[in-house]
Amino acid sequence: MKTLVLSLSLIALLTGTACKKSIVESSSTGATGPKIAIALGGNAWVKKTAAANEVINANGLANWTSTASVTSIYFRTEKPGNVTLSLRMKVPSGKSTFKVSVGTSSITKSASNAAFDTVAIGNFNIPAKGYVKVDLQGLTKTGSYFGDVSDLIISGQPVTDSLSYVKDNIDQRFYWGRRGPSVHVNYTLPDAIKNNVEWFYNEINVPVGMDPVGSYFMSNGFGEGYFGIQVNSATERRVLFSLWSPFPTDDPSTIPDDKKIKLIKKGTGVTTGEFGNEGSGGQSYLIYPWTAGKTYAFLTRAQPDATTNKTVYTSYFKPADGNWILIASFERPATNTRLKSLYSFLENFNQDMGNIERRANYGNQWAVDTQGNWTEITAMKFTGDDIANRGYRKDVGGGVNGNQFFLRNGGFFSDATTLKQNFSRPSAGTPHPVIDFSQLP
Repeated sequence: MKTLVLSLSLIALLTGTACKKSIVESSSTGATGPKIAIALGGNAWVKKTAAANEVINANGLANWTSTASVTSIYFRTEKPGNVTLSLRMKVPSGKSTFKVSVGTSSITKSASNAAFDTVAIGNFNIPAKGYVKVDLQGLTKTGSYFGDVSDLIISGQPVTDSLSYVKDNIDQRFYWGRRGPSVHVNYTLPDAIKNNVEWFYNEINVPVGMDPVGSYFMSNGFGEGYFGIQVNSATERRVLFSLWSPFPTDDPSTIPDDKKIKLIKKGTGVTTGEFGNEGSGGQSYLIYPWTAGKTYAFLTRAQPDATTNKTVYTSYFKPADGNWILIASFERPATNTRLKSLYSFLENFNQDMGNIERRANYGNQWAVDTQGNWTEITAMKFTGDDIANRGYRKDVGGGVNGNQFFLRNGGFFSDATTLKQNFSRPSAGTPHPVIDFSQLP
């Protein structure tokens, strides 16, 4: 591993005016093309001990005190080549020495500029297209902390011709970008049944090791709600069923009484209440220790009443070796519809875990019409959220795995799946599940 130490005279030169910095970087590295500033606020994560204080906020890396903490900044390029890296940073007091690494190459630098300035790091080779991880680690400091870092600055064509990263914080995109891209399976139903679905059956199997904290593996999504399993912490997991109110708001306290979701019944041990921030409505969850590597079944029913213009939605959950468990039944006002726009999704709801990969298999999908006829669902369209569609995060995956669909996101893997593709899976080759609907709890 090669280590370069920046002399005090060169530090003084590099922390001069912007004009001088540009001249030094260009003459010493031969980098061509624009300098791209990648904000740590939307593109960095810190690996640290529980006692460490480092955080990534909208301004970048803060509270940088521990030599054991490593901050990783990610970007993707479609072309390999040489790049020159710099950091926009400040060291409020004293002098700090730190290491910047890409792959097996590292450069050690020192900085003492009390105001934000560009500190040149040096040259690195990017050998292949795909995601690149730049690590930043403090070594020594004479002040109370290493400093504040707002941006990683990259120059060098052709690498910079096609960079993917979270480029702005409009509409809180730093937050959404750090959560990572959400990906979806949008099921394709035959025309003969798509407007007459009373029941939707689906199964999820999460591979071992692909269930980090913050994961939501949503199985049964429809126009008015969603139902799936979550990893809420290292010690708690949930089965979650939510229904949006027809009143558009992110604040449930503003929903008029005649637009509120009404609880009809709930299962043993299920907690119910309201939710907000991403639309508002009724929510129910069961704390349940579901396990990666096992298959779980999900069943949702819609019962519209044209007379009252209300629809009742009910969801059930079943372990592979157990019986059906009622999660909850909700009544939604101003609604007269069957189950439509069926979909599944995979998301991460913890922004500090957006650099970790997660994956799930979705299989054995069936729609049941009002006459009790079962139709297997074997086609879907793969889509993503705003962060994915903008190309700010391209670590998205979806398609067919055997006779199941799969979704994959996070972790900055480079073998992405192109969005908006259609996929078909083989039939399971077995009869539909046997369910006595009249005996459900």
